[in-house]
Amino acid sequence: MVIHSAMDLESNYEIAPTAEFIQSNKFTRVALQFPDELLKDAVRVVSALRAKLRTLRESNAEQNDDAPEVGLFVMADTAYGSCCVDEVGASHVDADAVVHYGHTCLSPTTTLPAFFVFGKTSISVPDCVKNLSHYALPNGRRVLVLFGLDYAHSIQNIREKFAEVCGAESKPEVQYANVICSVMNPSKGCKVSNEVQGTSGSLTDNNSFGTLSANTYSIGGLVWKLPEGHKMDDYLLFWIGSNNSAFANIVLTYNGCEIVRYDASECSMVTDLSQQRKILKRRYYLMEKAKDANIVGILVGTLGVAGYLNMIHQMKVLITGAGKKVYTLVMGRPNPAKLANFPECDIFIYVSCAQTALLDSKEYLAPVITPFEAMLAFNRGCQWTGEYVMEFRDLINSSPVESRNFSEEARFSFLQGGYVEDFHPQGNGTEEDKEGALALANATEKVLQLRDNPNSIVKGTAKSGAEFLATRSYQGLDIHYDGSLPEPYFIGRSGRAAGYEDEKNGHEKS
Repeated sequence: MVIHSAMDLESNYEIAPTAEFIQSNKFTRVALQFPDELLKDAVRVVSALRAKLRTLRESNAEQNDDAPEVGLFVMADTAYGSCCVDEVGASHVDADAVVHYGHTCLSPTTTLPAFFVFGKTSISVPDCVKNLSHYALPNGRRVLVLFGLDYAHSIQNIREKFAEVCGAESKPEVQYANVICSVMNPSKGCKVSNEVQGTSGSLTDNNSFGTLSANTYSIGGLVWKLPEGHKMDDYLLFWIGSNNSAFANIVLTYNGCEIVRYDASECSMVTDLSQQRKILKRRYYLMEKAKDANIVGILVGTLGVAGYLNMIHQMKVLITGAGKKVYTLVMGRPNPAKLANFPECDIFIYVSCAQTALLDSKEYLAPVITPFEAMLAFNRGCQWTGEYVMEFRDLINSSPVESRNFSEEARFSFLQGGYVEDFHPQGNGTEEDKEGALALANATEKVLQLRDNPNSIVKGTAKSGAEFLATRSYQGLDIHYDGSLPEPYFIGRSGRAAGYEDEKNGHEKS
């Protein structure tokens, strides 16, 4: 988003609608959340907002005599993904609402209302329509137009221009997605502002996340409805935007559809999506690797997206039911260095919004999978049908957790190339007893030590963090419980390298 003048600033950052949102709801403390790439414009945006709020206040002086001045607080460097509303950061300043700028996943909030400013990235409408016509007109193919939210302002122009190109005789089957909302209330779902509603087609003001019909689809802040009897696999997906996390979400979720991408910044079409398709194979490999894991860490990747606590609880029930040990970790935005502090975890499950859920890098010592992949991995008998779900809210209570019978036969591990038995949890005692008193005993059953060489150890597979610690060669500083005194200390050398004190004394005697 490039700002060249004050008029561009007013338009791109939607100063007037934002001020109206604050004024109409009588908010007194508002947090302005900027991503790193837009932080340079924060001072100008705050100044423009204050000026607009002052104008609205003066125009309604009779009604707002006792209204306090609105406090605006700039937030940056969010603890989690910048695409989500940072409700934790906003609570530090006791904010009444959040204005979110830039790329967003439009995940529902839990406590605070939010106003979204998507930005307005420039696009060549004639060139976009020309490329869209290339796929829609010749064969009369069904096309679904999806787009990044920063191009929502141009979709109405694209629709009108495409209708002119087609003419009255030709009626290609082209469907357009709409922006699901620009104003979100945690208790009432979300609604569309006047400006977005005018550019994205007809969408009711009280459109909620939970009221989608059978033929209505929603992903990444977009919503669309297909005609009766039509399926997603019947459509070619025409994506307008960059190759970002939102596009990766589209490719994985609708992996059975043909997808092309129009790069608005380069005015070119991208049809080779082989690299994106390889991601799906990689995710399937990680699912197979998760089946062999014994210790699982749940990474809390959000503290504001609605339903994250329910998802964490559901994951715990699933993992313990599969006979595996689970730990919950809250560390902000994860990275390889942070996760390396937990070497006992064989796999991590990242509970976050759909557009930040894919963490896959060679730098990670253990794989990081999504809740959907965990459900496939830890539910024995559950087969992957090709459907891929990125949004964890769609998984809450979607399928009952399988009741495991630990006497069932061993399963075949594709990675180990043989049959393996899942861990059978202890039937008696509490969790603390298993991890404490029995940890060392369980570890010694899985360790083979050569008689004449105490350093040669064949380690078994640890089933908990305590067992993993018991089998480590270094477990920290030793504590002497027998009350023995430490070794006495002695005074070392003193002085400089040119001549220590003991050397000087030797020279003086000689």
